[in-house]
Amino acid sequence: MFATLLKKINDAKLLPKISDTERHALEAGSVWIDGEFFSGNPDFRAMMAEAYPGLSEEEQAFLDGPVEELLHRVDGWKLRETRRIPDDIWQFLRDKGFFGMIIPKEYGGSGFSVLARSAVMTKTSGLGPVGTLIVIPNTLGAAELLLEYGTQAQKDKYLPGLASGEYVPCFGLTEPTAGSDAASIKAEGVVFKDDDGEAKIRLNFSKRYITLAPIANIVSLACSLHDPDNLLGKGEFPGITVVMLEKGMDGLELGDHHLPIGAFDNGPIYGKDVVAPVENIIGGVDGAGQGWRMLMEQLGGGRAVSLPASGVALAKTSAAAVGPYSIVREQFGIPIGLMEGVEAKIARIAALTYTLESARIYVCAGVDNGNHPPVISAILKQQTTEIGQQLVTDGMDVMAGAGVMQGPNNILGGGYVGAPVSITVEGANILTRTLMIFGQGAVRCHPYALDTLNAVQADDVPAFRKAILGWMGHSVKNFFRGILRGVTRGWTVRTPVNDETAQYFRKLGWASSRFAFLTDLAMFLIGGKLKQRGKISGRFSDALSWMLFGVTTLRRFQAEGSRKEDLPVVHWALRYSLQQVQLAFEGIYANFDVPVLGWILRYPGRFWLKINPLSTGPRDSMDRAVAASIQAPGAQYQRVAGGMGTPRDDEPGMGRLLNAWRLVSEAQQATMQVRKAMHKKKIQAPSLLEALDSAVGVGVITQDDAAKIRKAEAARLEAIQVDTFSAEEYYKDEVSDNIEEPPFARAANQ
Repeated sequence: MFATLLKKINDAKLLPKISDTERHALEAGSVWIDGEFFSGNPDFRAMMAEAYPGLSEEEQAFLDGPVEELLHRVDGWKLRETRRIPDDIWQFLRDKGFFGMIIPKEYGGSGFSVLARSAVMTKTSGLGPVGTLIVIPNTLGAAELLLEYGTQAQKDKYLPGLASGEYVPCFGLTEPTAGSDAASIKAEGVVFKDDDGEAKIRLNFSKRYITLAPIANIVSLACSLHDPDNLLGKGEFPGITVVMLEKGMDGLELGDHHLPIGAFDNGPIYGKDVVAPVENIIGGVDGAGQGWRMLMEQLGGGRAVSLPASGVALAKTSAAAVGPYSIVREQFGIPIGLMEGVEAKIARIAALTYTLESARIYVCAGVDNGNHPPVISAILKQQTTEIGQQLVTDGMDVMAGAGVMQGPNNILGGGYVGAPVSITVEGANILTRTLMIFGQGAVRCHPYALDTLNAVQADDVPAFRKAILGWMGHSVKNFFRGILRGVTRGWTVRTPVNDETAQYFRKLGWASSRFAFLTDLAMFLIGGKLKQRGKISGRFSDALSWMLFGVTTLRRFQAEGSRKEDLPVVHWALRYSLQQVQLAFEGIYANFDVPVLGWILRYPGRFWLKINPLSTGPRDSMDRAVAASIQAPGAQYQRVAGGMGTPRDDEPGMGRLLNAWRLVSEAQQATMQVRKAMHKKKIQAPSLLEALDSAVGVGVITQDDAAKIRKAEAARLEAIQVDTFSAEEYYKDEVSDNIEEPPFARAANQ
């Protein structure tokens, strides 16, 4: 029976074939809490027991000391205009150890945790090319690959120089014809014997979009290795291999720039007959052909660090600016943040910023604890960068003219311009959402799918019997579990808490049962075509992503002491997360195009979904309390929007805004008393400032109160001003066509 079934599955191609590169991707990293969602019955107690740590004393001191000092040293506006990192900033980064955060102390680095590196990258994300210069040496590239796979000789040679900043690295992967499909790279390395009989590699390649390439002096280059004489003993075509190259090698060209939006150092790398010793293969000869595995394994955790940090930074910067601005800026006699339309935007920014930060810490802590979850990391990369872009757009909507007028005082404009970069790199978000998250997750994280696929491809009947029976039992359990949980609206789900957040665990457990059963239906009935069905795969990815965010939000709330004042933010975030899961399910039901079952899902199924939803989203009445969380100075503002630096009062942008906000908040009670007196006609005056002397005279406020109000109003007026430029400053005549020297040549840091 099972042999016949196995033959029919193979003949009908119901299950997707797995290529060697796909197998490396599937087997890379580890299954973590993503497996709980695919099980259909998540163990929330275990998920809530996952670490949610803070930074060590040393790491916090670095964040509060050198990182804070760097924020004050960098002139962000000048940096964006010139695109040149000043020499003193380079030296500061070297002296303070910014290049060696990932490198252990025995090699001269700091040996910081993943969580700490993420925190530094979040805080410095707004520094443009300086932020990028911090990210690349401390994420996927030379140091990370050498630490995990390098020989001892390679570690001794390169790691101290990488830690000190002597070596500036770049990672050469992307090519004109190999972007998201990185496994199809054309860069070729041919193994040969030189005149002395030593085995070497002759490399020819053309790479582009390589971050730090114009200023790098060391390149970890991915190439397809060809060994025609089998000199390495790995066959004629060992496969993708990573080779270390150094600036100055004959035939290696570095130095030209692309000009990415949100400008940072990025450019092409060319190589013509570049000769490198085989000892330059990362991992030595044993590392030949292992490059794709190395990349997949490191991306499993690496995607959780740098790009999510940039997405969270966008959200936090938006929250940190918009809350105060909405109180400082007044129209129609009231702060704009008290207007319901504006209030809705602020609430969304505050709640989703809280959620993104919860996911950043939860996942980074998981990686620090030895997990390398490629599916979870892909979710974090895709969702944080997308949501961060949405929130900075919301923030600019609130700040209006102050958001779109460029200059040193524009707080959000730089992030808005650069947001698409994070969405594009390390796996474009379209690909990540529609192929990687669910495509990889459905096979790797499912309790039986990978075993079944392996048995089918190996034509192993006993293994197939065991796997398919387990899978069938899994599907039947989730079918009946989903019905029971749907009818009871999750009341049969075991929850780790008994407070008012227990309702969300119940609904997440209910959602997981439906998700797991729908996954089985998709794999059985759509099967091998799932690779091409990116739209429905994307909806499965959305459901999985927002279930993850629901869990991390609840974990953060619990880890931070279940503060009652944070409950409005948590309620809003969970209702929104569950609404996104609901919308994803509705989209799956509407587009599950298979005979009979497709009709059942589209009509009776969707009707049941709509009358028995997981969530209809946050209610309008919830927005006020959530928006208020970032509209008043204090501990709650710091929890939701803090962590992006403490500017001096006289610094442009955030410095003058936060100063005005503090002064306005301190004078708020006295200001309200004057306005109330004016409203009741106790004082006759055309404006608040002109009413102050009369208000003091009739005893409404004191002289000290009047002084506070005057100071606050002066700061308010200064904070809402935007930058102006003279004609000489505005017109960039030096970049016109009649200038012989190409202006972009000045952008290179030599």
